[in-house]
Amino acid sequence: MTLALSFSTAFILSGCIGIEQNKSSIIMEEKNKIWPKLNSEIKTDPEIESKIQEWLAKMSLEQKVAQMIQPEIRDITVEDMRKYGFGSYLNGGSSFPYGNKDATPSDWAQLAEDMYQASVDDSLDGINIPTMWGTDAVHGHNNVIGATLFPHNIGLGAANNPKLIEAIAAVTAKEVLVTGIDWVFAPTVAVVRDDRWGRTYEGYSEDPEIVKTYAASIVKGLQGSAEGDFLGDTRVISTVKHFLGDGGTVGGDDQGDNIDSEADLYKLHAQGYIGGLNAGAQSVMASFNSWNGNKIHGSKYLLNDVLKDKMGFDGFIVGDWNGHGQVKGCSNENCAQAVNAGLDIFMVPTSAWKPLYENIIAQVNAGEISSARIDDAVSRILRVKLRAGLFEKPSPANRVLSGKNELIGAKEHRNLARDSVRQSLVLLKNKNSLLPLAPKQHILVTGDGADNIAKQSGGWSVTWQGTENTNKEFPGATSIYKGIAEQVKAAGGTTELSATGEYSNKPDVAIVVFGEEPYAEGHGDRTDLDYQLGEKHDLALLKSLKAKGIPVVALFISGRPMWVNAEINASDAFVAIWLPGTEGQGVADVILQSANNKTQYDFTGKLSFSWPKLPNQTAVNRYDEIYEPLLEYGFGLEYGDKNVLSDELNETFNRTTTDSITRDIYVGTMKKPWLLWLVSGTDEVKVNTNSYTVKGLKYRTIDHHVQEDAMQLAFEGVLNTGIMIESKSSFREDFRPDLAQGSALKFMVNTSGHIGDELMLSMECEAEGYCGAAVDIKTLVNQLTPGTWHSISIDMHCFSKTGMKMADLTSPFKLMSKGQFQLGLAEITVEPVDQKRLTMSCR
Repeated sequence: MTLALSFSTAFILSGCIGIEQNKSSIIMEEKNKIWPKLNSEIKTDPEIESKIQEWLAKMSLEQKVAQMIQPEIRDITVEDMRKYGFGSYLNGGSSFPYGNKDATPSDWAQLAEDMYQASVDDSLDGINIPTMWGTDAVHGHNNVIGATLFPHNIGLGAANNPKLIEAIAAVTAKEVLVTGIDWVFAPTVAVVRDDRWGRTYEGYSEDPEIVKTYAASIVKGLQGSAEGDFLGDTRVISTVKHFLGDGGTVGGDDQGDNIDSEADLYKLHAQGYIGGLNAGAQSVMASFNSWNGNKIHGSKYLLNDVLKDKMGFDGFIVGDWNGHGQVKGCSNENCAQAVNAGLDIFMVPTSAWKPLYENIIAQVNAGEISSARIDDAVSRILRVKLRAGLFEKPSPANRVLSGKNELIGAKEHRNLARDSVRQSLVLLKNKNSLLPLAPKQHILVTGDGADNIAKQSGGWSVTWQGTENTNKEFPGATSIYKGIAEQVKAAGGTTELSATGEYSNKPDVAIVVFGEEPYAEGHGDRTDLDYQLGEKHDLALLKSLKAKGIPVVALFISGRPMWVNAEINASDAFVAIWLPGTEGQGVADVILQSANNKTQYDFTGKLSFSWPKLPNQTAVNRYDEIYEPLLEYGFGLEYGDKNVLSDELNETFNRTTTDSITRDIYVGTMKKPWLLWLVSGTDEVKVNTNSYTVKGLKYRTIDHHVQEDAMQLAFEGVLNTGIMIESKSSFREDFRPDLAQGSALKFMVNTSGHIGDELMLSMECEAEGYCGAAVDIKTLVNQLTPGTWHSISIDMHCFSKTGMKMADLTSPFKLMSKGQFQLGLAEITVEPVDQKRLTMSCR
């Protein structure tokens, strides 16, 4: 009986095990069906594979690991390159050769030459493998002053023209090569599913249809094709990014969590990789985001099992800006998990590159990382360098396009960008066929975007966030106003420019150019799509003009669709011009008739993103089960079409959240209308760069959550120094509502150690002279653990009770000391805080 029972139990158990194994096998089979094998145009070359093995055989572990390290130009010297022989390096956003924002193309090329020569000098590191320089040329060579800047991807998606995209990429490659750079971190192939995401404008569409086709086109434009000049003298290495699912995070949270099923991950978010990698893209950038709670930089399943094994990608995977440091259990200096997951190149800015390099070597010697994994990574890097001909091509200073500075912003390049602008515009409203406008009129051009090339270009334009720029940073470019004025004048009409809507002669028509301020990743995230919530000054301008009987054309600058029902109602014609870049005259080509009153160019752009009818309609996408946008995917009027939008769109929205006020002062960047000043004794200097030194104080941007979203202050103890955040032009702000609702001044702080002198935090105001109040937070800060970020919240009553007049606030945050120490600051806000959680209460 016992034997029989045991036999029976064993039989049942073996059956269960068999079922489970069969189930597992079925699941694996289904997963393999999800991810197809790539059919890349670039095939394996036995000669290149043989050379890879020859190089590996003569390389030391240290030399191999150096190929995997990608530092940033602010953090290494030419001598560092000579000593270590880094496989690559980069310039991050707002980073320029020799720290000079005004660096010329020749300056860029000189640094490229110096780094190259140091990399092939084997006198110190014993190896002569050429290095590569990678850059974010995402809408033209956008870091270089004078370069041609094309419309951002959201506008190009509206154009829906793959041949145009290939031509844009080819021009970008040429301008990049003039400066000696080999490698471009583009294209972005994110499929954006929630428009709150601050990188929405980097996506071509909410639907993978356009993205897949465009990915192939831009890769061919950058790299050339297998049958032609693949990675030839006018081509650069391209990168499809960011693998995988960055456009589908919950709530549009930059670097957040994508919780899609694996099938949807492929169907929605992987199509750009199918297009781009089949076209021969040689590198893939890993994404900051997580997939179902696991950071991609540490995901062996996605990076190795899916991308390398199942799909058969044989190029290399590069990380994003210290993205490996976000993997659980890792830091910027130490992350064996990312190596083992399949990351081949570590983008490691700041001084973290050196300990990371040393730790990887130690981890290989300790067996935590296998030598085979290192060899795989280095093989992939060498494969791409060999395919790109970097071992045979002359040094950067001697390449075909080197020194041809006339190609930077060349007329034919700008003409292509101008045509791109024409094709990207989408006409949403055209009441009584107001457009196109006859140029022989008196036209008022107004709005803060009218003569503002920085605003029309958006983020990733000279600076990372696109901020701290004026028209002088864009030599050769044309503002929207200038493009209109030139054509109107040539036709015999007149224009008047006024940012605020005043005029000397009543205009026949007003063109109002307005929209979002420039932003980039992280800092561009929003809570909803309500344009100018709580301020509505652009709406006031539109209404004031209409009230005077002036027909109004609205030109809306934005990096995403937005809830602008009220602004549409107040306009007779409304055009989504997205972020057109440097060639603003392309707008005039479409909205103005010729001198003989003929249409010059019709509208051809169509929405590649659905347009919301409510501010909380942030994730309305084509093919949704419930799909009720204001304007559907693919919408776009042409001249002669019947107008569909009335003047009576719903302008009200009942918010379910509280109506409490939260003011962002410094969250990643300074928020409008706040400006940052360094104070040294009686001197005050406005900060508009990512690093600056005054007597007694050094300032630089550092990373907290994302790239350069915090500041570091090094107080040198020689005199009273600090920072002051002040409203633009000392304009008075009324903070009485904030005080009434129980708000606190809240910020994150990270100290280097004990502070011996007073650390005075103050708010300042103006009311018949100076007024304000300060509190000493030295004791409070000294209680915090050094080297760790902590949140501090100080009751606003602490300032109001000691003389601060909240109705006349000019500075919400001023921090001063005579001591010697370092301090990190981030996320400065004024917001409601539970009284029980206040760090300092004064009630």
